[in-house]
Amino acid sequence: MKRLFIYLKDYKKESVIAPLFKMLEALFDLMVPLVVASIINRGIKYGDKPYIYRMCGVLILLAAVGLLCALCAQYFAAKAAVGFAAKLRCALFSHIQSLSFTELDIQGTSALMNRMTSDVNQLQNGVNMALRLLMRSPFIVFGAMIMAFTVNAQAAFTFVVVIPVLFAIVFGIICATLPLYKRVQERLDQVLRRTRENLTGVRVIRAFHREGEETEEFCEENGLLKRQQLFVGKISALMNPLTYVVVNLGIIALLANGGVKVSVGTMEQGDVVALIDYMSQILVELVKLANTVVLLTRAIASGRRVAGVFEVSSSMAFPQVTGGNDAPVSGGPRDVLRGMDSDEIVSFSHVDLTYAGAGGQSLSDITFSVRRGQTVGVIGGTGSGKTSLVHLIPRFYDATGGEVRVCGRDVKTYGREELRERVGIVMQKAVLFQGTIRENLRWGRPDASDEQLWRALETAQAREVVEGKAGGLAEMVEQGGRNFSGGQRQRLAIARTLVKEPDILILDDSASALDYATDARLRMAIAALDPKPTVFIVSQRAASVLYADLILVLDEGKIVGQGTHEELLQGCPIYREIYESQFDSKDWKGGQTHDER
Repeated sequence: MKRLFIYLKDYKKESVIAPLFKMLEALFDLMVPLVVASIINRGIKYGDKPYIYRMCGVLILLAAVGLLCALCAQYFAAKAAVGFAAKLRCALFSHIQSLSFTELDIQGTSALMNRMTSDVNQLQNGVNMALRLLMRSPFIVFGAMIMAFTVNAQAAFTFVVVIPVLFAIVFGIICATLPLYKRVQERLDQVLRRTRENLTGVRVIRAFHREGEETEEFCEENGLLKRQQLFVGKISALMNPLTYVVVNLGIIALLANGGVKVSVGTMEQGDVVALIDYMSQILVELVKLANTVVLLTRAIASGRRVAGVFEVSSSMAFPQVTGGNDAPVSGGPRDVLRGMDSDEIVSFSHVDLTYAGAGGQSLSDITFSVRRGQTVGVIGGTGSGKTSLVHLIPRFYDATGGEVRVCGRDVKTYGREELRERVGIVMQKAVLFQGTIRENLRWGRPDASDEQLWRALETAQAREVVEGKAGGLAEMVEQGGRNFSGGQRQRLAIARTLVKEPDILILDDSASALDYATDARLRMAIAALDPKPTVFIVSQRAASVLYADLILVLDEGKIVGQGTHEELLQGCPIYREIYESQFDSKDWKGGQTHDER
């Protein structure tokens, strides 16, 4: 929690001024009962109207100054709280961006989004209320008791009895409800998770006609949340009646005791009214303090969850690039390849990969090497480890055994930017961001010209997609690219990666939504690039890897065959099974004719 308060350091002045103004407001509030008592004891008792008017003017002045102090306190408290939340949110987002895929997988998208939104908002409200009320309420409570003794010490002993009882009731209820509020928050997280899953997967739910079941399960979880909230609400609801009973008993005691003293002439009528006003102030402030404590407790719980994200450190350490051979080359990533002694651009040496928390290895003893300009096909059944393999090249995950080398160097010796400049990857799920097509395409190269964008679009077979839009490159892309079809999103995502002209291009099943003819034209266009990148094509289609220079066949995380198409047809039963399941082969031994089903 302590590390979160460093984001308040730029608001030290506001964090001091806000409570001070609240204390001033409280001080003026404590003076009001004395003025009222003076009006009764002198103005009304002796019929001194000028005095009454003067004292009413004093009350108006106290109210005006108190209002001004309250406004100043609210302004500075809000400024500090909102500024704190903004800085914290930026720092949290930056930290999340620095985490590797391993940590993101463990934390989960829903949890991280809740930390960024709900928990940070709770912290913002907590800071705001703490600056405004955390000092004011105790000051009013004990100040009212002290002022009561200045009015009449003997009658004020009622406060000595009432205040501890009120504290016991208020904080007893708080202690009883805090664990329950924590359970309510956990249940709320579950409801939010299910809501997100249903909204994200609404098409799948409708495709399987599961609306009724999902609605029923949601209503069940929401019902549990409702019952927990009602239960804790009923306990919290006891606070007001119990405190009002105690305060009213205290007022009755004051009236009974004060009435006797007034009748015998040892106490003024205005003093009794002042004591009752102080008792009412104590009641109001204790209720405020109780609500503040509950809010602060929730904020502390949220703060611990946010701090927990900061405590998660990336399992990957990228070296700091300062210059020399490790520095990024300004002439473009491909210029690095010129002058290399080795023709080998990617090599795996006995590489193993085990995901965090997994029961077994996802990749085992992977060994192969690729020369620059080659096209590598990666094929295998679902869950065979194809995506896991290519994710090791840009170092999205670290190999748990063996060594992955890019351009003759271990990937762990590269700086983050240098490695990602050399490797371009198009993921299985094509993701576009809200903005124009031009802004999306320039993600990899912000200074790319329109001519370069059109060239990349043409290679990705997406030129007609953009030309068919009224705005061309300036056409708006809606959130998630939902105003484009699946195939259009894939082609635009491929074009975005081609704009950066990477040394190594990885197409991770990124043409699954394309028809065979478009897929073939795409591969031919990439092969015609000059200079040609080293291309990894991950696919379950044999047609996509048919003419690759090297085909890697994976099964249960192991390479069970590698070579050309003809070599694998002869020597790899698994590849031959995949091929024959997709083609009617004629003279497949020679690989000359392929009639696709």
